[in-house]
Amino acid sequence: MEPPLYPVAGAAGPQGDEDRPGVPDGPEAPLDELVGAYPNYNEEEEERRYYRRKRLGVLKNVLAASAGGTLTYGVYLGLLQMQLILHYDETYREVKYGDMGLPDIDSKMLMGINVTPIAALLYTPVLIRFFGTKWMMFLAVGIYALFVSTNYWERYYTLVPSAVALGMAIVPLWASMGNYITRMAQKYYEYSHYKEQEEQGPQQRPPRGSHAPYLLVFQAIFYSFFHLSFACAQLPMIYFLNHYLYDLNHTLYNVQSCGTNSHGILTGFNKTVLRTLPRSRNLIVVESVLMAVAFLAMLLVLGLCGAAYRPTEEIDLRSVGWGNIFQLPFKHVRDFRLRHLVPFFIYSGFEVLFACTGIALGYGVCSVGLERLAYLLVAYSLGASAASVLGLLGLWLPRPVPLVAGAGLHLLLTLSLFFWAPVPRVLQHSWILYMAAALWGVGSALNKTGLSTLLGILYEDKERQDFIFTIYHWWQAVAIFIVYLGSSLPMKVRLDGAGGVPGPAPRKQILSEDPPWLHSLLKSTPSQRPGPWPRIYSPSPLGGPQPSTPLTASLPASLVYPSLKGFTVCPFSVGASHLPWSPAVGLALDAQGLCRSMACRGVGSLCSAPQQWWVSLAGPDQHF
Repeated sequence: MEPPLYPVAGAAGPQGDEDRPGVPDGPEAPLDELVGAYPNYNEEEEERRYYRRKRLGVLKNVLAASAGGTLTYGVYLGLLQMQLILHYDETYREVKYGDMGLPDIDSKMLMGINVTPIAALLYTPVLIRFFGTKWMMFLAVGIYALFVSTNYWERYYTLVPSAVALGMAIVPLWASMGNYITRMAQKYYEYSHYKEQEEQGPQQRPPRGSHAPYLLVFQAIFYSFFHLSFACAQLPMIYFLNHYLYDLNHTLYNVQSCGTNSHGILTGFNKTVLRTLPRSRNLIVVESVLMAVAFLAMLLVLGLCGAAYRPTEEIDLRSVGWGNIFQLPFKHVRDFRLRHLVPFFIYSGFEVLFACTGIALGYGVCSVGLERLAYLLVAYSLGASAASVLGLLGLWLPRPVPLVAGAGLHLLLTLSLFFWAPVPRVLQHSWILYMAAALWGVGSALNKTGLSTLLGILYEDKERQDFIFTIYHWWQAVAIFIVYLGSSLPMKVRLDGAGGVPGPAPRKQILSEDPPWLHSLLKSTPSQRPGPWPRIYSPSPLGGPQPSTPLTASLPASLVYPSLKGFTVCPFSVGASHLPWSPAVGLALDAQGLCRSMACRGVGSLCSAPQQWWVSLAGPDQHF
């Protein structure tokens, strides 16, 4: 048991309160006995306890920054994923937003997120110089929370500006976060070897590479937390949105090829993915939970993350002129070590996007359905989080080994995926997809931990490393921008670059005029319409159909009808000649009389609109 630093009151013995002989007590006691140093004060023990508290404070900073980054990125990914799925569904768009042009808003929102960081090299140094590392982190996390809050009122003037602001905050946030973890490793070394620091003097730098073991440990902790954000992002999908999704037989009805044979993002994917529309109240509850988590991340960064630098060091940075601050990243780019690492920077942006889009969408959703997307990303997340500990191999192996090992693993997986095209709507190979996602996560963890650790070690002689991490994450942003531009390329081309990012969905070519047999149907009389079907119904005031006089007509023999159960209808506007038309697709009415989209081709229409009519393409054995 460790002896107490101060004696216990009332204890007997040499540390007790017994009066020493010859020393007066009371008012006549010497002044030194009252205000002097305590006779049993142990300066060395007090100093040891002081620096132990400092080290615990550093660990607290690392855990708080890691948890804050995880919650921030998890909320952002979860909300963006849920938002894009809901906005993809045609029925959801028409019922909730009408002709507001939601797909165009989503494309501009993605453009703001992916394109804005290209200019980050110009403003990130200025922001870091003005706010400092910790406050830059807090401001950027607040911008992420702002993006979440704008989804309460989804309009062009809320979504697009918040997406642009979020794009501006991406590089400053992760550059400050990377420098913060590196700085904590340096401070932990100082607090662990304080005696050596006192002997060398305050102006003497510590030996080169002295803080490297602590940096390896802290980066492993940070990325173990960070990669869990991909699993946290799937919680809204697993516990909320999956209950509203169609199964793969509906969503993949018209998908013909997957994997290496696919082109673009999910070509042929059904335009309707929701069986029932989620209530607005439920959506508000989910968004409020995400907003609360984003606010918690802000509090973690504000309240638990200590300052990265001493006040005098921050003042030294602010004494540098604005022009020199602006030039610092460009001066670092000339360093030959950074030039050799640029391919790894770019690849670091490619590989994580390819995991979320190429593997998860092009191979996963394309073959096993949208309802299993969350579980594929959870497999990637858990594999990456567990493998982040492998970054500690740098304690015993040469430091480039984990970085090269991650790239080698991704190369093997890329070659394997290049020759594999999973069959749509077949679940027997799902275990291969989960294994590929987990192994890709292992490579991602080795890549991220290896790069961040290597930068912290190579540039430990720099007083500020914010600008080094700015260059790293700026090149990642350039990679994201390149992949965004090539999102519609064939999968084999994207496998060559190991990338992919969700871009605007390809538009299907639709007929500009109604088919001729429809015009003849509208102009004909009931007596001129032989055959048992189709039947025309008019909408009821409550949104459900009330059958009118059945109208019949002969249909072209070339029409192909989907074998769907229930009452399937195809919409068209009376008197309109420009309505999108597809004879094999339409809308269906469920038991509650709600209009639901069916099949995989063409574009549906809102069945409760008073100007709409419906033509039933159901057979005689199908009824409402």
